[in-house]
Amino acid sequence: MRFLLTLILLAAIGWSGYWLVGSEGSKRGFESWFDARRTEGWAADYGDLSVQGFPNRFDASFTDLSLADPNTGLAWQAPFFQILALSYQPNHVIAVWPKQQMIATPLGKYRLRSQDMRASLVLEPDPQLALTRTTLTADKLVVTPSDTPDPSSIEALALAVERIEDTEATYRLGLSADGLKPSTPWVQRIDPGGTLPDTFEALSADLTVTFDKPWNRSAIEIARPQPRQIHLKLAQARWGQLDLQLAGELTVGDGGQPRGQITVKAKNWREILQLAVSSGAIPASLGDTLEDALGLVASLSGSAKTLDIPLDFRNGRMLLGPVPIGPAPVLVIR
Repeated sequence: MRFLLTLILLAAIGWSGYWLVGSEGSKRGFESWFDARRTEGWAADYGDLSVQGFPNRFDASFTDLSLADPNTGLAWQAPFFQILALSYQPNHVIAVWPKQQMIATPLGKYRLRSQDMRASLVLEPDPQLALTRTTLTADKLVVTPSDTPDPSSIEALALAVERIEDTEATYRLGLSADGLKPSTPWVQRIDPGGTLPDTFEALSADLTVTFDKPWNRSAIEIARPQPRQIHLKLAQARWGQLDLQLAGELTVGDGGQPRGQITVKAKNWREILQLAVSSGAIPASLGDTLEDALGLVASLSGSAKTLDIPLDFRNGRMLLGPVPIGPAPVLVIR
């Protein structure tokens, strides 16, 4: 009995020492990371940093957090942020965001509100902390541009990312957004007659992307990985009577120019085309010509209301069937 008690006491002392060393090392690691970012010219500040969770957790909590990368124009502010990890599995962490935060991009500033926003991340246990898999969820997410009081909202958002086994930088991504409600001005601009419901019935995507380098700590500290191959298994959006499905493959060049083909399947495609023209995605001068050409394609396929047609990306342009519709988007992650 005395031996057992001694063994338990020694184990407790050893584990306590491990936790103290680990928690101090974790705190110094975060402090060094912020110091390095400031040296690089970032705005990187926080009010307080504490590591708690004895005996089985390393829970880092920040208050009044502010990060801004001058090279990309991206910035983030939050009243608090937490990174939670098991002390015996520190490469599996939970990130917890506050109910209110601010994100700034070169396109504008946005206020984010949510009831619960968190992510689970499994990282490789090495200094680069390469991503193995992650799942991000947000409930009742509301996004409001700083220059307008009209928000867009999502009842439930889920994003899952997993690195494909035996690859260095190929990931499968799944996205779903339930209860997407666009901002009122946007809906009024593209649907002035009010024929569509307030919310999307479905919005989802399933794709595999190969990047030029892995997603690891350098993605934040140095530069974001850029897509090079995109295999879109299926992306779908349903909004009232409108149903749009996309599938196909793209190759992305160094400048972000995509090449390849996406198959577009659209139900009630004329209404979708009108929305694209109203939103400015397709020039109004092209609307009638495109409708005539696509009407012929749809009639040849046997259904005037359903369109099944390739969207080609080549030489920096997009062609829907035989009709050029404008410049291709530049696929660059800032």
